Amino acid sequence: MSDNIIRFGILGSGVISGSHAEAIQRMDTAELVGVTSVDLPGAEAFARKFAIRCYPDYETMLADESIDAICICTPSGFHKDNAIQALRAGKHVVLEKPMAFTRAEAKEIDAAAKKNGRVLTTICQLRFFPDIQKAKKIVDEQILGKLVFCDLSMKYWRDPAYFAGSNWRGTKALDGGGALMNQGIHGVDLLLYIVGDGKVVYAKNRTRFHDIEVEDASVAVLEFENGAMGAIEASTCSNPGFERRIEINGTRGTMVLVEGRMDKLIVDGKPLIDGGKTSDAGTSGSNAMPAWEPYTWQLGNFINAIHGKEELLLTATEGSRAVGMIEDIYSFGCQKG
Repeated sequence: MSDNIIRFGILGSGVISGSHAEAIQRMDTAELVGVTSVDLPGAEAFARKFAIRCYPDYETMLADESIDAICICTPSGFHKDNAIQALRAGKHVVLEKPMAFTRAEAKEIDAAAKKNGRVLTTICQLRFFPDIQKAKKIVDEQILGKLVFCDLSMKYWRDPAYFAGSNWRGTKALDGGGALMNQGIHGVDLLLYIVGDGKVVYAKNRTRFHDIEVEDASVAVLEFENGAMGAIEASTCSNPGFERRIEINGTRGTMVLVEGRMDKLIVDGKPLIDGGKTSDAGTSGSNAMPAWEPYTWQLGNFINAIHGKEELLLTATEGSRAVGMIEDIYSFGCQKG
């Protein structure tokens, strides 16, 4: 790292690996060296696409001393073991969501990072959206007054083929969960990041439609440490599917986030943002960007943290917050039908 360039290897060659590769190859502070996967033909095709090296297996990639960091983009059930193996090999780690299935597993990963003196970040790239940062500042500065309700709606649709075409999606062992742990964890992370920690008062999880082992519909009632109440709704069987929505209501105003943009902001009866349009100098952000772009924001923070230039925003502790809340929601069990 004498030239301040962090050299990456990618474990996994699926769709999300492409976002990592595209981001890395567009950054001046990073270099993509190679890839490996249990699907070796897939890894070979991935390597040709990005003009990088294909390693025959994970151990060989970890043994390459030119690689400083590993992006782990494998099925969720492998994340913990893949991360610990890389950390023990002296590599920094970028770990895709969810970082683990339980708080205990997340602590194991964190302990391995600290023991080996490596930097580990867990992917929650949506935190870096300008409007998400703005929303957190609004809450932190109590611009909405005393918070009353903090709600998260994630009513998605996944065609049955989405699960039928995979040997790991929808399984307890490798997916860890469904509408929440896989599709919904980004939303849960954003809610806790903006509003603060809370506890699960009650939850109901169902498998209503898909032929899977985990929930495709979930609802939870929350109580936050700041005294606000809230609810989480998550689904993969709400046809035709809708955008993620976070609504925060306070005694002075209301804020609505749709995906990564601020859609509404009303303070003291005055609409400051309506439908994403604002006269404020801080114009609301747009989702019209390539999938890889937010990864450059998070990877930039990761690289600067390795060099001691920035504080790491997404630590293992931060990454485990959403995991812990989902674990608590799952403790209420899951029913078929």
